[in-house]
Amino acid sequence: MNGQPPAAPSTGRRTVSGPTDVAVRIDALLTGVAVPYTRPGSRSAIAKSPRGGPVRIGELGLEGDEQGDTRVHGGVDKAVHHYPFEHYAAWRAELGGPPVPEAPGAFGENISGTGLDEGTVCLGDRFTLGGALLEVSQGRQPCWKLNDRFGVRDMARRVQDSGRTGWYYRVLRPGVAQAGDLLALVERPWPDWPLQRLMRLLATRSTDPELLRAALALPLVPSWRMLIERRLESRQAEDWTRRIEGPPGH
Repeated sequence: MNGQPPAAPSTGRRTVSGPTDVAVRIDALLTGVAVPYTRPGSRSAIAKSPRGGPVRIGELGLEGDEQGDTRVHGGVDKAVHHYPFEHYAAWRAELGGPPVPEAPGAFGENISGTGLDEGTVCLGDRFTLGGALLEVSQGRQPCWKLNDRFGVRDMARRVQDSGRTGWYYRVLRPGVAQAGDLLALVERPWPDWPLQRLMRLLATRSTDPELLRAALALPLVPSWRMLIERRLESRQAEDWTRRIEGPPGH
């Protein structure tokens, strides 16, 4: 987020359809199994491993992938998580090397590759990947499990403040894909709304009515629409302490 204010309001609806020159080759598709995690009663599948060969991508994500807490992870609007692999180098530089590994899978991502990031991907973008059609549904709002995953007390807050959050897709058309396939943009309904712009609006905890009303013109997931509507009504930002730091008493 870098302390920059949100961009000026705009609905940003200018559909770009048909093939475009935005296409990147995916380095890995990854899945994980939910196991007991670091705090009593918690489970997580944040540790992902690359899959070899074709993988089916269904409405709820990659076949064989699990979520530790389906109240806040997974579902149709968080079916597939994409995390840019170039962020790994940025994190190693910031944290001094370890605990960020050289291989993908540490941030709970299902898709790893280079060439796309939060500044170049827009809300509502539609991509083909193998036989599947994916739609960018929301950016990731990091939680306390990243703190424990990396052994860095404020890792979730660092991820949020940096803007290096990754994003989620919903699956509009199930299909089969594998590492090496192209992720190709086929439609961009909201070219004025890169994820970086929307995530900055949320993470800076803006209560500016004009900016919030502009965001409400977007195809937001229900939880984000409710969040913005509440900010407009109360003129106050929500408390994210529990999400960022985890349950009290731990």
